[in-house]
Amino acid sequence: MNDYTPEQAQIKDYFMTERGYWRPWTETVLRHNPQFLQHYASYAGYPARTGPLSQRMIELIYIALDASATHLFAAGLRTHLDFARKLGVTPVAVFDVLHLVACQGLSHVYDAAGILADELGLDAAESMSEEQRTRVQRHFHEVPPFMAQLARLDSAYLDVVLDFLEGGGSDPSMGLVPEERILVEIALAACFTGFNANMLRVRIRGALNMGVTQAEILQAIQLGAHLSIHGTALGATILEES
Repeated sequence: MNDYTPEQAQIKDYFMTERGYWRPWTETVLRHNPQFLQHYASYAGYPARTGPLSQRMIELIYIALDASATHLFAAGLRTHLDFARKLGVTPVAVFDVLHLVACQGLSHVYDAAGILADELGLDAAESMSEEQRTRVQRHFHEVPPFMAQLARLDSAYLDVVLDFLEGGGSDPSMGLVPEERILVEIALAACFTGFNANMLRVRIRGALNMGVTQAEILQAIQLGAHLSIHGTALGATILEES
């Protein structure tokens, strides 16, 4: 049994209340730098503690951020999948999140194709068919210039992209509703592991048009910041092993 000082015992209890878990790396930090752990718990717990999003929505965002190809943090993913299951989140909803994770890489294709079109001097005007324009509008709540540029460069590719964007999700009555989907997309675009300013602006505009509140959007943005603790966790683990 660990022999904690009264201060360490209080910090551990506080951490578990704020974050809901305890891991070997937190044990290491508690021994070497307990004040760091206390301040981290307060900082990391603040968005979930004070924001308007449901615990279900928070866990969906954490699942997306940990599963993202820009992060791939299996330990955190297991933790938040477990929390989500206890909240009644279904596999259908989880796979909706994983579909959005799979779509994340497209945001940089859009940006890169836009740069290519600019360098080639291509005019994106009138480059989409009416059907494509309708589908793009439905997905983005607008027609971003980068989608028009993509249509000009490779119209057939745009069609398969739209098929994937539309066909990978589930019926909202079984999985994520549109407001949940766009909050996950905002979190993925805002997180430092895969930050994309162009996509973030598009998704924020779309969310506001849907009636998602400023506080909900801000909380989705805030939830990604403390993923950087996983670097601390790695460092503490290696320190303990050395």
